[in-house]
Amino acid sequence: MLRLFARGSSRLCHAEIVSADSMQVYRGMDIGTAKPSAEEQAQLVHHLIDIRDPSEQFTAGDFVRLADEAASGIARRGALPVVSGGTGFYLKNFITGMPEAPPSDAGIRAALKLELKEKGAAALMEELARCDPPSAEKIHINDEYRLLRALEVQRHSGQPLSSYSVTNPPRPQYRFLILGFFRSREELYRRIDERCAAMFTQGLGDEVRRLHEAGYSPRDPALRAIGYREFFVEEGGEYRLSQDIAGVQSLVARNSRRYAKRQITFFASLPGAKKIMAGTDDEETTGRLREELEKFLSADSKTANGHE
Repeated sequence: MLRLFARGSSRLCHAEIVSADSMQVYRGMDIGTAKPSAEEQAQLVHHLIDIRDPSEQFTAGDFVRLADEAASGIARRGALPVVSGGTGFYLKNFITGMPEAPPSDAGIRAALKLELKEKGAAALMEELARCDPPSAEKIHINDEYRLLRALEVQRHSGQPLSSYSVTNPPRPQYRFLILGFFRSREELYRRIDERCAAMFTQGLGDEVRRLHEAGYSPRDPALRAIGYREFFVEEGGEYRLSQDIAGVQSLVARNSRRYAKRQITFFASLPGAKKIMAGTDDEETTGRLREELEKFLSADSKTANGHE
């Protein structure tokens, strides 16, 4: 998991969480997103959770705007904004600001949606790989919004979306402590497999079934996420739920491991990021986190008082 501490006030007495998880924004998706429980949210305030229906898009631009609003409010209350989550694309845009890409073109977007329906996502991903390899590397084939947006920018401007990447330093209104906790590859994969098994035991299948009965499917942005898309089988343009639960669990675990690998690579691109190895238990990991935070706040206090 990535944790990012953003200072917005010199008087810090407690923390509030700003979730940087692209799926925890969706209502009704609790188990598959490892959403904090009601009890956990009662103990520690969380923002940007349960704010969208599964049919609604939630873009990086939406996240940056709402995270800014949340961080400002937290700072005004004299607390520490803690931006925490695994969606690296959100974190990077929050740190550096949004790229100045061309505006949306409704005509091109409509044409791309038609092509997606007629040719399928694989054909569009092949086109993106030819014209914009860096974007194709970052975008998952099931992420319809980002896939179409990347091709839209290419066709509209003649330039790849990756050429509009922000290279600016962190935004000046914040001071950042950017920490990523890591484990050995073997330990990470073991924990992913255990977490996946636990989600199925906790009722992930029932959660997906309720969403499907409510009319949601992988046509909706939320149901394209890992942990949900694997349950669906497409037949004749319609979706049904797979009966091969063991096979679904295997796919979810495999895709989660692959995503974790991409997260590790992406973290290295965050400006000023510091890699910390997690401890052998929660107490040791918490101790390492506390040490880094105390150094950050101590330096921050000296700066505020006019000392180097």
